[in-house]
Amino acid sequence: MNNVRINREIWWACAVVFAVGVVGTVYFCHSMGGGMTMPGGWTMSMTWMRMSGQTWVASATMFLLMWLVMMVAMMLPSALPVLLDNGSPSGSSGNILPILPVILATGGYFFVWLLIGLIVYVAGAVLAAEAMHSDAISRAEPVLAGLALVISGCFQFTRWKMAGLRRCRCGLGGTQRGTGWRYGMKQGVSCAVCCSSLTTVLLVLGIMNPVVMLVVAVAITMEKLLPKPEPIVWISGTGMVAMGAMTILKVAV
Repeated sequence: MNNVRINREIWWACAVVFAVGVVGTVYFCHSMGGGMTMPGGWTMSMTWMRMSGQTWVASATMFLLMWLVMMVAMMLPSALPVLLDNGSPSGSSGNILPILPVILATGGYFFVWLLIGLIVYVAGAVLAAEAMHSDAISRAEPVLAGLALVISGCFQFTRWKMAGLRRCRCGLGGTQRGTGWRYGMKQGVSCAVCCSSLTTVLLVLGIMNPVVMLVVAVAITMEKLLPKPEPIVWISGTGMVAMGAMTILKVAV
């Protein structure tokens, strides 16, 4: 009976965390939406802009808070089976989920995504600063965005993608088990590799665009949870290549 109660508490806790992530994401989309029209016909998101009087540390902190909340909303549903499986004793067929190992695993998982967010912020802020000071770089941005989409689409067809996806899905009937923070970090790294293409799509098409965010989140969830994810991987890869090619051709024409 205690195990059933623990199970219920964990699921309720995950539901609350997910709800907070969704509400927080909606708030940030509203408060950080919009942008600046740039030479080359594209719009730079306010995400990469500092407010008046704001320090770089404060700007980075705000971005990381937004990024973490967004990752919780987008990634938790598909990562939850693996993170919950972390608490099951190896070789057990039961569904015993001690709370502490699951909390540690979840913390390790999202810590990896937080580090990725820091890298994304630095790269985005540098690129934004260069684009604001150079018309040539600004006009080249659509081509760079198209190339990023093409490369991301091609990555979907590689063995690295499928290897990362298999590790991401190992908790769904797999035999690989682990415990705590280290387990969560390993799953976070696997997830980062697996989702790198779709994350690139989010960054290129609009990090604060709720429609893009929803489409990417659904695609990630389908890749990780459907019994046969290959069709979704191939369809999304083809779509990325097509979008990237059209973006480049539009600039060329």
